Amino acid sequence: MAQPLNLKPNTIYYKPSSCTLIIFIFTLCIITIYTFHHHEPPPSQTTVNNHQPPFISTFLNSASNYTISNYLRHLTLHPHLAGTPPSSSAVAYVSSMFKSFKLQTHVANYTVMLSYHVNSSLTAHFSNESSVSLTLTEHVADVDNEVVKGYHAYSPSGTAYGKAVYVSHGREEDYRALEEGGVDVRGCIGVVKRGGGVSRYAAVVKAAEKGVVAVVMFTGGTGGGVERGTVVDGVGDVLTPGWAADGGERLSVEDSEVLKRFPSVPSLPISEETAEMILGSLDRRVGPGPTFLNFTYQGENKMATIQNVFGVIKGSEEPDRFVVLGNHRDAWTYGAVDPNSGTAALIDIARRYSLMMRLGWIPQRTIVLCSWDAEEFGMIGSTEWVEQNLINLGSKAVAYINVDCAVQGPGFSAATTPQLDDILIEVTKKVQDPDVSDSTLFEKWRTTTEEGPLIQRLSDVFSDFAPFLHHAGVPSVDLYYGNGMLL
Repeated sequence: MAQPLNLKPNTIYYKPSSCTLIIFIFTLCIITIYTFHHHEPPPSQTTVNNHQPPFISTFLNSASNYTISNYLRHLTLHPHLAGTPPSSSAVAYVSSMFKSFKLQTHVANYTVMLSYHVNSSLTAHFSNESSVSLTLTEHVADVDNEVVKGYHAYSPSGTAYGKAVYVSHGREEDYRALEEGGVDVRGCIGVVKRGGGVSRYAAVVKAAEKGVVAVVMFTGGTGGGVERGTVVDGVGDVLTPGWAADGGERLSVEDSEVLKRFPSVPSLPISEETAEMILGSLDRRVGPGPTFLNFTYQGENKMATIQNVFGVIKGSEEPDRFVVLGNHRDAWTYGAVDPNSGTAALIDIARRYSLMMRLGWIPQRTIVLCSWDAEEFGMIGSTEWVEQNLINLGSKAVAYINVDCAVQGPGFSAATTPQLDDILIEVTKKVQDPDVSDSTLFEKWRTTTEEGPLIQRLSDVFSDFAPFLHHAGVPSVDLYYGNGMLL
């Protein structure tokens, strides 16, 4: 899930609340425990697993703000874009933590095509004959050379010079309105505001269809933040569509099946502040104006190794049935919110399960904790693993629980498939609200709507639940705190 720059925790514009993060972890763990035991065995088959209250108490009482903060600090010391050396350090850290908790730990490697920034520039030429070089990264003192400039992964390289034209969200109706107003966008550089149910890929493709020669894109409400992201169509490695990138056959970069997943014109993300500078110089907010933009982007697509980390707890009664809990580890920058608030939660869940195991707890079904790589490039790590294990997942996976931006603000939100509605409601009735001591999470959640909790439906492809849901048909849930999710 793409977001503007998330800085180190002491400089981030929103710091995940330790209390909220702990409550989030409680919710996740209770959901997984309920999933493990949703179908109770006959009385003759009862085991230590049926004596859950003491174990749950141990789980809940092992909270430590320091521990969770320490995980987050280690994970966000450096930007860790997938396929780079700092990303390998994050792999080693998560793997070492799983091993220290005595989990069965292994790493799965895949060789995939990733896309990296090489060079970019954007200059505005105004009607008074002045010009200004527009910034393509954040205005923050702590941002150093480790942080990649804002870019769109898999955008074609290119240069363009043309009038700036504001096309709103870049939908068909937006271009129709421009056409009805006598505006010709051909040869212009489109300024697109993210939203309106349009993906980056769709917005750039539509712009190319209308004759726009390049696109600059901004997200409202981000101020000086630049929302990095991908403009590839679909999920997974582009060279191995439908099968895992585990050393077998792969398509050529020039294959028509590969090329159709990329836009035909280049694009760049810009901050809302930069967009306002451009739009403020136009004669009208929608349509072309007297400002010309000189656009340059050079990217590089190259093969890189990505690494998924797994921690496994074998089930006692149905070891071949499993519940999967996953979070991606890679980030465009430091990733303090997206995704490493979720990674810190994942590691702490592993620690708590380890404590329960020392007391004799064993889940009835197998738990698989997953730390995915290259999610920001189109859910590549999770998709390759799903493709590699498609048959087993389709027949043996009970549920997939996804964590991305675990804590990005106040307010609990959840999206799920209908099979998990009842479990989700039951669990939230057992978790104390982090802001109100005498209220449950369910009660606080319920008050946000008139007819009960708003359980959203998973239908898009914006996080790692996508391959589990859409490829393998596994019941899935996506949980997070905060309403700032960018689709």
